[in-house]
Amino acid sequence: MRFVCQNFGLSDLPRRGLTPQEAPLAVLLLDIEAELSIREQGRVVWSEEAFPVAELAYHLALWLQSPAAGREDFELDSMQAEKGLIRIVNSDDGWRVGSILNPEFWTFPTTWDVLEAAIKHFDRSVREGVAAMGIEPAFIPEP
Repeated sequence: MRFVCQNFGLSDLPRRGLTPQEAPLAVLLLDIEAELSIREQGRVVWSEEAFPVAELAYHLALWLQSPAAGREDFELDSMQAEKGLIRIVNSDDGWRVGSILNPEFWTFPTTWDVLEAAIKHFDRSVREGVAAMGIEPAFIPEP
């Protein structure tokens, strides 16, 4: 299982009349978007265009830093969408990723180590995409 993001863009920052250097954290988290997909065994199992990937990376990093990481579930509480847009839950068989947008969708169960590696790979991808747009990604905590 892996998170893949591509086609980075700044959705509303120019309309707001802000540069990335002037934008407050909340605006950067919402306005840095990319196509996000969750892939498993060579196939796309879930995809969303214009997803706030910086916000997801930010919250996943905080979750991995917390004492609850590896024990408690994760639910993205986005500033622009319903809670649960991305969910990571521990089942009897292992960790699974899903979304309230598609309640029938869940990845196959995986170990904590595999999930953590996928999140860290996603974090690196987001940082690279943000940096490629000329924005310093230091506003996203290290996972």
